[in-house]
Amino acid sequence: MPAAVAPAKAAKATPFVCGYSLAFATPLTGWFVLFFLAPLTVLVVISFYADPQLSHFGLDQYKKIATDGFSLPVLADTLWLGVQVTLLCLVLGYALAWSYVRSPATAQKMLMLVIVMPLLTSVVVRTFAWVVILGRQGIVNSVFQGLGWIDSPMKLLYTRGGLIVALANVQLPLMALPIITALQKLDPNLEDASSALGASAFRTFFKITLPLTLPGIVAGCLLTFAATITAFISQSLIGGGRMLFMPMYIYQQASTLQNWPFAAAISLVFLVAVLVCVTLINRVGRIGAAAAA
Repeated sequence: MPAAVAPAKAAKATPFVCGYSLAFATPLTGWFVLFFLAPLTVLVVISFYADPQLSHFGLDQYKKIATDGFSLPVLADTLWLGVQVTLLCLVLGYALAWSYVRSPATAQKMLMLVIVMPLLTSVVVRTFAWVVILGRQGIVNSVFQGLGWIDSPMKLLYTRGGLIVALANVQLPLMALPIITALQKLDPNLEDASSALGASAFRTFFKITLPLTLPGIVAGCLLTFAATITAFISQSLIGGGRMLFMPMYIYQQASTLQNWPFAAAISLVFLVAVLVCVTLINRVGRIGAAAAA
């Protein structure tokens, strides 16, 4: 008799679990709809207004983006900035991750603190620190002049090179941490086996280590690229007024010129461009993983 009762209880418990499992996702779904889908829908609707007074609908804003000869170059320059910073972070981040994995446990603790330290500091503080470092009377120029390498201060602030270096420092943890995770998952016997079969360290790295850590590289590139092209504060303070990127361009149209329809339209174009780039990065990562397999 007890054996017959047990299946009945189990049968009653199963619908209870199935009936309430999706209910736990309701708060998250409501939050997502309220703070993401609803604002995005409003943005789409506003972008189809033909004038700043929001009097009638039309495709005027999108036509302006395609024909004004200014918006698309700003978009392309912003995406190119993201590519430049991502490539620099990839080189530095992989070297940093490699050093971390190969270090003893005590040194790993110190390295991890160094890696995550930028994430524990406000982006405003980090940006102003780079303003001090790159200024005409900043640390770099003072050291170079003290060593006699330069006669007059170099222009480092408000330049593209200075902006790329500063952004790379800010976004480096986003690249290094996924690569560290990927390297830690590698079987150390693979390198020993490759070496035993006569492969050099260079060949082992490019034929075994690099392909197997490709998921971490792709994840780091996605995070770094997305964070770089939307880094409003760093682009504004270090780039200065001579360089205009999409976050500042959108801010000018919305706040300074009060042209909300055009600001909404270029925001959506920017969003679509970023999604296309993210899709391409994912596709490249899958092709690379398939080729390595």
